[in-house]
Amino acid sequence: MKLFGTDGIRGRVNEFPITAEVALRTGKAVANVLRSSGSRRNRVLIGKDTRISGYMLETALTSGLVSMGMDVYLVGPLPTPAVAHLTKSMGATAGIMITASHNPYEDNGLKIFGPDGYKLSDDLEALIERHIMGDEPEAAPLPPAQIGKATRIDDARGRYIEFAKHTADNIPLHGKKIVIDCGHGAAYFIAPLIFKELGAEVIVIGNQPDGLNINAKCGALHPEAAGELVRQHQADLGISFDGDADRVIFTDANGQVVSGDRVLALCAIGLKEQGKLKHDTLVATVMSNLGLIEAMKKHGIKVECTAVGDRSVIECMRKNGYSFGGENSGHLIFGDHVTTGDGILSALQVLRMMDEKKSTLAELAAVMHEYPAELANMTVPSKPPLDSLPKLQKLMREATAEFGEIGRHLIRYSGTENKIRVLVEHREAEEVRSWVAKFSTAIHEEIG
Repeated sequence: MKLFGTDGIRGRVNEFPITAEVALRTGKAVANVLRSSGSRRNRVLIGKDTRISGYMLETALTSGLVSMGMDVYLVGPLPTPAVAHLTKSMGATAGIMITASHNPYEDNGLKIFGPDGYKLSDDLEALIERHIMGDEPEAAPLPPAQIGKATRIDDARGRYIEFAKHTADNIPLHGKKIVIDCGHGAAYFIAPLIFKELGAEVIVIGNQPDGLNINAKCGALHPEAAGELVRQHQADLGISFDGDADRVIFTDANGQVVSGDRVLALCAIGLKEQGKLKHDTLVATVMSNLGLIEAMKKHGIKVECTAVGDRSVIECMRKNGYSFGGENSGHLIFGDHVTTGDGILSALQVLRMMDEKKSTLAELAAVMHEYPAELANMTVPSKPPLDSLPKLQKLMREATAEFGEIGRHLIRYSGTENKIRVLVEHREAEEVRSWVAKFSTAIHEEIG
């Protein structure tokens, strides 16, 4: 597909495909594909993060949707998981989140959810894309009396707040001191409020969005900012969200970042002990550390590995009836409660496990030993198929043979940026550094 990537449509603002014109056509396309012919009115819920370009895209999307007879509910800045939840709970035909997640403000994008709150299937995305690109017949214009309306929903925040707290049984957080970094993103208002309502003492940063500072040296991409405040204020933990708050990164009481794999491990163990880990299986991606698999074996938990992306994790969970999964980048999916990654809900679940076990986050996270690993992200001018690069392929075969069961490598292109990612893990840190250097040299020689 030309428009849809691994997580919706994304790109630089005012460059194809993130233009007002494409957003307008996207609104029309969503209406054409998803509206129900048996209903006089169909409804689409639109949320956004705090990027300045959100205004432009929101207006264009709304125009396209109402022109095709769809009523639009505008909920303003809200986390992506809140939009997914409200789409389902309010009986909407679809939900659209305007966000580029962890990307800088210059980028934006569109994530589309179906009436069940899940991201659309590849087939539906492909059909919508054909409509956007003009490869499907244009629908006849509607008479004026049949166009839709746009309405702002004032209580959308409150609806999600009550839902999120309920998933953690309104756990009392009295006596807890928490640093929250909202990344100047979609969680800037709602996240601190939730933790304060539950009784925590909250120190907040990254809650002054100006349209241009989202993810800028803050949030999930820079959890060290929260870690420093944790140390200064002697807090219990730090919680850092990305731009649309579907990811969360934790720092412990020492201000140390807790890896996403450790959080996956402690949550899977906690859920199994509660009898809530269906089929005793954790779903993770190929990016997860080998140490996670070793730790899960010790606790009788199977690890099902998928391709990169929370969408792949969710598809595996739905297909096989699993209840928990995620990515080491901070996506956590508690399938009994949500249809997508949810940073706020995940933080509440981790806090509940800390409370139930009367343990610190560092104590819970000490359940696994991580193999030394390095992830290199290199900008590339193009993305030729990896199997067309002979030097790189030769090195990959050599590494596989040499590593055996004590190491691994994974090389892939980013689904949203012009980058190639090189991951190497090994019991010996020197081997990691050496092989990352070899792979990087080959990539520069063959791609540029």
